[in-house]
Amino acid sequence: MTGVGEGNRRRYYLVAEEILPEAMLKTVQVKTLLASGEVERVHDAVSQVGLSRSAFYKYRDLVHLYDEEGREHVVTLSLILEHRTGVLSVVLDAIARAGGNVLTINQGMPVHQAALVTVMVDVSDMTNPVDALVKTLIGMTGVRRAEIVGYSQ
Repeated sequence: MTGVGEGNRRRYYLVAEEILPEAMLKTVQVKTLLASGEVERVHDAVSQVGLSRSAFYKYRDLVHLYDEEGREHVVTLSLILEHRTGVLSVVLDAIARAGGNVLTINQGMPVHQAALVTVMVDVSDMTNPVDALVKTLIGMTGVRRAEIVGYSQ
């Protein structure tokens, strides 16, 4: 059996809820109640769904609800930008105009008059595909490269 111990890498499986133990399903219900603000304390949430606190704490970081509708809300973009005043500002403006909300920006030191910039963008409010944004960015002055390097929720 493989697990976290082998190379310290956790493996994930997508499974139907019918095969999950009741404690795992109730853990997701508790997490939903807490996240929605319906209840404020773990004690109240576990009491409401009929789960022990120890079971909740056992599974809370290991079981997550898979939301097929919203599985790709956050996109990580990798950009190579020319080291010139205002280039990053124009890129961020283009992301905002497309409906993206910048969550994080990580910029490396410029080397050979260009810098690697990684931007995580919430794309849930964008009306056009992310690929269209990437094409727009690629066509901008000062952008040497733009590509999607990851999706997450």
